[in-house]
Amino acid sequence: MSRNRLAEETSPYLLQHKDNPVHWWPWGPEALAEARRTGKPMLLSVGYSACHWCHVMAHESFEDEPTAALMNDLFINIKVDREERPDIDAIYMNALHRLGEQGGWPLTMFLDADGRPFFGGTYFPPASRYGRPGFSDVLKAIARIYREEPEKAEHNSRAILADLERRPEGRGGIVVGDRLLADMTTRLTRATDPVHGGIVGAPKFPQWSFFWLLWRGAIRYGNADAARAVTTTLTGLCQGGIYDHLGGGFARYSTDERWLAPHFEKMLYDNALLVDLLTDVWRETHDPLYRIRVEETVAWLAREMTTAGGAFAASLDADSEGEEGRFYVWTLDEIIDVLGPSDATRFAEVYDVAEGGNWEGHVILNRLKDRSLRSHEDEAALRDIRDRLLSRRDQRVRPGFDDKVLTDWNGLMIAALARAATVFERPDWLAMAVAAYRFVKATLLVDGRFRHSWRVGRLNPAAGTSSDYANMIWAAIRLDEATADRTYLADAVAWTDTLHRHYWLTDFGRYATTADDTVDVIVRLADGLDNATPSANSIQITNLAHLALLTGSDRYVEQAATILESLSPDIGANPASHTGVLAASLDILAPQQVVIIAGDGEPEMRATLHGLALPGALEHCLADPSIDLGPGVDGKTTRDGKATLYACLGRACQAPVTDPAAARELLQRQRAPVG
Repeated sequence: MSRNRLAEETSPYLLQHKDNPVHWWPWGPEALAEARRTGKPMLLSVGYSACHWCHVMAHESFEDEPTAALMNDLFINIKVDREERPDIDAIYMNALHRLGEQGGWPLTMFLDADGRPFFGGTYFPPASRYGRPGFSDVLKAIARIYREEPEKAEHNSRAILADLERRPEGRGGIVVGDRLLADMTTRLTRATDPVHGGIVGAPKFPQWSFFWLLWRGAIRYGNADAARAVTTTLTGLCQGGIYDHLGGGFARYSTDERWLAPHFEKMLYDNALLVDLLTDVWRETHDPLYRIRVEETVAWLAREMTTAGGAFAASLDADSEGEEGRFYVWTLDEIIDVLGPSDATRFAEVYDVAEGGNWEGHVILNRLKDRSLRSHEDEAALRDIRDRLLSRRDQRVRPGFDDKVLTDWNGLMIAALARAATVFERPDWLAMAVAAYRFVKATLLVDGRFRHSWRVGRLNPAAGTSSDYANMIWAAIRLDEATADRTYLADAVAWTDTLHRHYWLTDFGRYATTADDTVDVIVRLADGLDNATPSANSIQITNLAHLALLTGSDRYVEQAATILESLSPDIGANPASHTGVLAASLDILAPQQVVIIAGDGEPEMRATLHGLALPGALEHCLADPSIDLGPGVDGKTTRDGKATLYACLGRACQAPVTDPAAARELLQRQRAPVG
């Protein structure tokens, strides 16, 4: 009888391993108790359902009977879905970094019976290759050390845990202000690839926090080089193979420096953050490519990533039929078969289609040879051709679909959709955002506390993380802007209070990842480091600055300033790893609020506001001037029956403007530093 205990889990990743001969345990007190009972160390394997190398290691090792027998004999084996338990993943990924190893998934960590890590790595091949030892050899060596030299394991675990628990000594350090931010904008721009975009080298990731800082710096300090770095990056992303030119949506990262060959998994968070950045950059550049990619990505979201309840699913896998990218790649013969010779020739010229392919004998569709759009007529014809190819592709075996609903990732997408819906005047997108928000609030909020994950009618018992609160607060504030429905603001205030009550570390001056009543973690991490998603502390700095404007309560901005002060030594030591916090700091330095009161000429005034990038600004367009938007704009009305714009920094508002050209001039002047 199998002793694999994953069959009753809801995580698609864990269920992928339910038939392994490995005696997997889910994370929980039972596994730790078994380790103490048997005296065996624990092997913790962390991954996610769309992870290609997780699948590789599973096929090579976890499905292999001799390897599984060795694992079962020597270890208590635990499987964790990093998306379901990001707090667990963060602890042990940080531990791996303390060991001097580069992070990644699958994460393979070895723990003592108290859950303390003492050794680890990522992917291990079945036999020695790639400069890495074989997995079976690693298993035997670790088990021997734990059994025969326990003092080594104890020393490592104590040192790692002490490092994880270390708090910064004192305050002070770097002063975050316009001088530093302008300098960082210039310095970080030099790290970008001037030809292809992204950070120099390969692999290339979208790096939202990095490019959000560059974009904010470009706008505030008039840095044309930084703006060019952002637009070069976005154009490369939009025209590269990392973008799905048939179905819409962006893959997680590119394996090369040109954005050509991705790992093909599509993650909700990447697409949310890119929709948000593309929307803001479109406002400044009016580049039709960015608008098209937002439209196509939201169409993909609606078609493939929206669950029955209206919330958004986590990811699509890279693999299908056991091969990475099989669902997405083509051959010239296949394209000719679908389109016929004439249209195939036309399509091949634009999308880099040739005999022999451009990636491992296959074709990854891309437009990198000529990144510019063609005429409206040509693009319409290409769209029709793409639709025919998409219909054929839909007949293939689809990649794995991870349909679990994650609170934090939904918060990111709701926030992005709410802003994009307003800028591009798409009420259908706003309806999508509202539906997802209502699902998360109704389903994942239990007795006023968020849970992190839901799937197939079941909530994961783990408490929400600070990112669940921060991202949903961001979503609530964005929906408040888009709808002027004050229930969203009430939610944001309530969730901020809960976040502060259960996650705030008073002696640290920032938020922990886990709540004060989360009992199954060995340490409560609290940092502002940038990862694939922005940290709770960086998002909450912006949220708190906005709540200060909307409520008039100084306690919010004081708390935001405390977070920034707490993180200043970390920023001083490694500013490039804290770009999200640095970008958010601008909302403390220059909190901006723009309100349009409806009247004659409102469409033109809205177009003026939405046709100019104001990154970080609060924006409201009100039909009812009696709605209270905080002390800075309280009581403002129209002038002479015309649509009237009020532009405020903090609680100081400029004189009202009714002329769109004057409004544009005022907003451009106000988004730059004084002096």
